[in-house]
Amino acid sequence: MNCELAHERIVLAAYGELPDEQAHELDRHLAGCSECSVERQQLLALKTLATAHPVVEPHPNFVARSRMRLEEALDALPPKSWYERFGQRILNNFSNLQAAPVAALLLLIAGAGAGTLGGYEYAQARAAHAAGRVPVVVAANAELAQPIAAAPAEVANISSIVRHPNSEIVDVTYSQLVPQHIEGSLDDPAIRQLLMLASQNASSQGVRDDSVGLLAAECRAGHACQGEGIRDALMVALRYDKSEAVRLKALEGLQLYVAQDMRVRDAVLEALLNDSDARIRSAAISELEPVAADTGVRQVLSTVANSDHNPHIRTVSREALSRAPVFQ
Repeated sequence: MNCELAHERIVLAAYGELPDEQAHELDRHLAGCSECSVERQQLLALKTLATAHPVVEPHPNFVARSRMRLEEALDALPPKSWYERFGQRILNNFSNLQAAPVAALLLLIAGAGAGTLGGYEYAQARAAHAAGRVPVVVAANAELAQPIAAAPAEVANISSIVRHPNSEIVDVTYSQLVPQHIEGSLDDPAIRQLLMLASQNASSQGVRDDSVGLLAAECRAGHACQGEGIRDALMVALRYDKSEAVRLKALEGLQLYVAQDMRVRDAVLEALLNDSDARIRSAAISELEPVAADTGVRQVLSTVANSDHNPHIRTVSREALSRAPVFQ
């Protein structure tokens, strides 16, 4: 057994999923390999640390939102044509052919036919699902099944179905995403939490723009933006948001903290080096200028001033360096 295979089996053994014969083979390998033995000890120590902390169940609304986003993403995928599915199934089945070629070939043909038919039915079902999901109350008699006309919100999931003994009555337990409304000041912790959540709303750029703008304004005004939370949300938006307007607002909100928070400084330096928008990079230079005497900041500005592809960015970087004090 080589070390690469041993590392894979160490993980399976740690969770009790390795067959006995492979476990014995792994033990023999570990007896003569100190590197793999250390690997197993580290994994077991990590497993022990993980079990020492309680498992926190995600909030039901978070699970429901995640499920809905996954369904939306799956609905957005273009369906594969029947010949693509047929070809993929053939390739998959060929990779599993063993010593009985005739029987395997017969199984391949039967499986390909069934797979093609099943794939067609699945595609039809997905198309109907994407066209519009109508939640239905489960009833013992199919003729009694009716849409949930009274449900004000979309059904997130169905958790249980129980039929009453000797009865036609069925109990269905389901969860809904119920729209809520809250009003409060920007100092309200609940409002702040919702704004931070909205700053990562992938489905609406307008919501992200509004939320990041409000959070940035709070930080520029110095209103309770000293700790984690709002500042972290702005750094995430600066690094990863696809909208230039959102990233620029996040950068403006972090301006007061470039000098005192190394994490903010690193995020602004990343924006200077990596952002695709010249306005954001130019604004990043302006925010870094008060700390241009810092060795790391000066090094990045020097690199940008000498080799950046954008002439304006090179010029602005040189000007910032010329105004920065130099400590001997």
